[in-house]
Amino acid sequence: MAATVTPAHSADTAVEPQHGIAMHGEPTYPKGFSHFDYVNPEAPKAGTLRMAVVANGYDSFNPFVIRGVPASGVSSYLYDTLLESSDDEPFSAYGLIAESIETPDNRSYVTFHLNEQARFHDDEPITAADVKFSFEILTTEGHPFYRNYYADVSKVTVVDDHTVRFDFSDTTNRELPLILGQMPILPAHYWEGREFGRAGLTRPVGSGPYQIGDFDAGRSITFKRADDYWAKDLATRKGRFNFDEIRFDYYSDDTVALEAFKAGSFDFRVEPSAKNWATAYTGDRFDNGTIVTEAIEHHRPAGMQAFALNTRKTMFSDARVREALSHAFDFEWANKNLFYDQYTRTKSFFENSELASSGLPEGRELEILEPYRDQLPAAVFEQVYQPPVIDGKGGLRDNLRKAMGLLKDAGYDIQNGKMTHTETGKPLTFEILLHQKNFERVVLPLKNNLARLGIDVSIRLVDTNQYIQRVRQYDYDVITQVLPQSDSPGNEQREYWHSSNLDVPGSRNYMGVNDPVVDELVGKVIRAPDREELIYRVRALDRVLLHGHYVIPQWYLPRDRIAYWAYLKKPGNTPKNGIDIDNWWIQL
Repeated sequence: MAATVTPAHSADTAVEPQHGIAMHGEPTYPKGFSHFDYVNPEAPKAGTLRMAVVANGYDSFNPFVIRGVPASGVSSYLYDTLLESSDDEPFSAYGLIAESIETPDNRSYVTFHLNEQARFHDDEPITAADVKFSFEILTTEGHPFYRNYYADVSKVTVVDDHTVRFDFSDTTNRELPLILGQMPILPAHYWEGREFGRAGLTRPVGSGPYQIGDFDAGRSITFKRADDYWAKDLATRKGRFNFDEIRFDYYSDDTVALEAFKAGSFDFRVEPSAKNWATAYTGDRFDNGTIVTEAIEHHRPAGMQAFALNTRKTMFSDARVREALSHAFDFEWANKNLFYDQYTRTKSFFENSELASSGLPEGRELEILEPYRDQLPAAVFEQVYQPPVIDGKGGLRDNLRKAMGLLKDAGYDIQNGKMTHTETGKPLTFEILLHQKNFERVVLPLKNNLARLGIDVSIRLVDTNQYIQRVRQYDYDVITQVLPQSDSPGNEQREYWHSSNLDVPGSRNYMGVNDPVVDELVGKVIRAPDREELIYRVRALDRVLLHGHYVIPQWYLPRDRIAYWAYLKKPGNTPKNGIDIDNWWIQL
């Protein structure tokens, strides 16, 4: 794709290029810093890191489109971005492909000055034309996420071979310069004459620390260190990506994967199961320190893990029905009997952070919500949100009684033993879609509790690939979904909650949120002028979502449960975002 070269705007000469940028305030690391504080700049570069992926294979090396299932690691290891975010700040970024960045105080545009040493793996230089090409191809033929993420970019201008400028239609969207810095840069010359939207296993050309080496389609993939990687000595890369090779092997069953880890088939594991963590990490290799286990505290937002209710389906269109179902989920029983009391109940879409709402709205948060009072449930202003608790003398019986009251208010009653809508005559029944067999033990008690209300629930277990395709098309009633959040929410919130993504295949609006108040609050979050105002606006959004009862909250863990073979070493300083294996190394 040819790029138009235009002269720089003389009016912008007063803006000085900077080495980094923070969402609010100033970045922590000064100009000329040598490395991030949470890495070991002297880490040796050697050896092979072996990892496991629990999934039914992959069929694509293109992670940027909605087709196919991409191989693990392709987006993070194969492609560099304009900027690199640090893991010990709310949201700051520093030079990678772009050695400097300039943007005015009102952030009406951003200009990236590219490092002239930046190269693709085929030794072609990375130019401003490649940046423009990447933006255009991702927002027109890539995953719908990119169109939402960069929706406020109005113009892209190639100033010269190493300078590119983005102008914005919304000057209050302060996040845009940073999230443009996250954009993977693709080689225009490679994609010329190729179909970008097509999934496949042809090795693409990238620019990152690794290239695709050997692979066995759908079963394994190995990334090998890129020859003479152009960015290896940059401050944002020093001490990182220390393995000569990184290999991912695919396992269809997590139990098999765990046993393979203990047998030495791979090196590092993040344990997702509380039961496994409590019972499976035993034996001589653990006793003598050959395998190390640690639960390392982190301070990143936990987001929301929950049963997501698809409100596109008629039976979930009424918030009273959705709220009623939450009274049948016995977290307290599950935590005690299944999870060894390791988890904490999630009460916010921004859990484990200062962004989470609590109590009743007051002060600035109440001011934000007040204009929408007539459009919101009274509970937003009058009731502290709390997921139903099942304990005490009444236990489940009291909760089911509350659920029955909500269902009757929504027009349901028991007819012939089944919860039935009194006007339509349709029984309340739905399916929970799973792709992990070990999650059935969580779902079955919920199914049994709902059966006491005359609600029939079926459980459908499908393979990972089928699950991904069904979720992309919203072909489900209920799924278990993790909705992750950063410490600096912004443009990605459109993907989760905005009505414009209601029927866009592949968006992350899993619940089908379609609320004009939510739309406006998302816009306010994106346009927050400073950190303090961002916190108030996110709390207001959180509160409205919680009282919409779009999900049945599950749980979170403020620690990373990890197990690794002792020849792996990690830096002494763990950043607030937690463990990152790309900062580790092998001690030979």
